[in-house]
Amino acid sequence: MPYPQIDPIIFSLGPLAVHWYGVAYVASILLGWLYARSLLANDALWPANRPPMTRAQIDDFIFWAAIGIVLGGRIGYILFYDLAPVLAHPLRAVEIWNGGMSFHGGLIGVTLAIAIFARTRSINVWQLCDVIAPCVPIGLFFGRLANFVNDELWGRITDVPWAMIFPTGGPYPRHPSQLYEAGLEGIVLFLVLRFLTHRIGTLKRPRLTAGAFVAGYALCRIFVEFFREPDPQLGYLAGGWLTMGMVLSLPMLAVGIWAMAWTPARPAAGERLRS
Repeated sequence: MPYPQIDPIIFSLGPLAVHWYGVAYVASILLGWLYARSLLANDALWPANRPPMTRAQIDDFIFWAAIGIVLGGRIGYILFYDLAPVLAHPLRAVEIWNGGMSFHGGLIGVTLAIAIFARTRSINVWQLCDVIAPCVPIGLFFGRLANFVNDELWGRITDVPWAMIFPTGGPYPRHPSQLYEAGLEGIVLFLVLRFLTHRIGTLKRPRLTAGAFVAGYALCRIFVEFFREPDPQLGYLAGGWLTMGMVLSLPMLAVGIWAMAWTPARPAAGERLRS
């Protein structure tokens, strides 16, 4: 299949260029915020029909989330994928065009933001995680589409009928792994979490929804890593198949399974959970 070359810059106003990648971040945060507000507005989803926080509080948290995503994503990329070049040339740390962002780092950043915000607002930490978790696939969907537009993070060489020749990927057809991730981490994971929260009632049991997201993302990422070309500065870590993305996802899978296995029983009517 031909690669649909799309200019990564939507439009320019003098020195200011608006990129699809930046729009993807803005759209992710905006739509995630709106979805979180809709979850909080549905009292029936929560224990004793009492959401764990107000919509005004989720409005305040969006700023914290954005900081966690950006700082965590960039620092995580440096630590996990680009440490040696940055140590050799420290200014490379702020050169976001050399590398980019790490989802695992962004997740750590948002988790820290959740922990600090919840403590300062007397909100149950796990229930705040449960509010945020179903929103994350929205960001993953737009982020992976932006990776596709930017002609980055393409897949391994293949002969499948839907393979594409990416401009920066050499003359060989490759898996469009960005689209695989957009479909699995974005659409499928969002629908699974939607089913769990609205049909199974997982939001009534703190950390069950968050655990399902973490484990679900880890499984999706590990699967797609078999089709995705590893970062060139790292390559395969072992056996010609093990990648850094897999290694970073394995602890997520363990944490997600633990969170689901040890979720507390449904609180009694009127009972308020403690952080």
